[in-house]
Amino acid sequence: MITLRPQPLPRGSFHDTVRSIRREPLTSQGITTLQVNVGYRCNLACSHCHVGAGPGRTETMDSKTIDAVLLALANGPISTIDITGGAPELNPDFRRLVSSARTLGKNIIVRTNLAVLHEPGMLDLPVFYRDQDVELVASLPCYQKENVDAMRGSGTFAKCIASLKELNGLGYGRLDGLPLHLVYNPAGPFLPPSQGALEQDYRRELGDRHGVAFTSLYALANLPVGRFHERLARSGELDRYRDLLACAFNPNTLDSVMCRTLLSVGWDGRLYDCDFNQVLGLTIGTDTPAHINDFDYDELARRAIRVGDHCYGCTAGHGSTCTGSTA
Repeated sequence: MITLRPQPLPRGSFHDTVRSIRREPLTSQGITTLQVNVGYRCNLACSHCHVGAGPGRTETMDSKTIDAVLLALANGPISTIDITGGAPELNPDFRRLVSSARTLGKNIIVRTNLAVLHEPGMLDLPVFYRDQDVELVASLPCYQKENVDAMRGSGTFAKCIASLKELNGLGYGRLDGLPLHLVYNPAGPFLPPSQGALEQDYRRELGDRHGVAFTSLYALANLPVGRFHERLARSGELDRYRDLLACAFNPNTLDSVMCRTLLSVGWDGRLYDCDFNQVLGLTIGTDTPAHINDFDYDELARRAIRVGDHCYGCTAGHGSTCTGSTA
């Protein structure tokens, strides 16, 4: 289990690198997306998971915090709620959060691992997603069965393909249909390849072999955080991977990193600049509201971004955000 330990403001090399090419540190450019982590419980225990999610995790956003999230959405100009976990579907208030956000007229993104749709009580979720006009971002770290099952557990790939076919049948991923994005993560300590080229590989392999269609592919780098950090440390590759990310720093990604337009809400309501900072215990700065109960859009929309050397993962190569490559 990963323990959250608040850390002091970083003065590490990423901070220095940014200041060497910009007169000012990174700041928010406004909040268009509220990313809400509703808990770390998951039906899977993926080897690359940065929050260390799994069946044994008990951290779950409660009803009162869900209410505070909805109040923040109702009283501010935020257009999108991005719901993540763990497997967000396992939160008891998940459907209420989705349907209430839809009533508020918000764009709704749900990050699903696909296999959770086969769990008890979840079989009707694809229809629920369609009826609520939910945009799906579905984790499928490779198009090959062997790689997916190695990262996520035996039999997971088959469940994912079955879920994708069902979603396709409901209009997801089809031309003029509901958006269904797939997410690729490298299987090891290396950067993802070109997102465009990889998307063509996914389309060919999934289409020809399984008859599966999707809207687009997001290629994400694995940050040395959480379970992936532990894996790197055990294998002795942690320092090499950190050096790889730092050496691949791309200054052109700084204006597009997700923290510039996103605010992250932890399962307990604490506020962060991103989901990775949440795992590291790097809450937002002391000059702004620190909990969703005290949400103030104007203050939070102009906050300074807290950074650390893990931020090289979002700025390496083509860049890596919740919506894929940035450069």
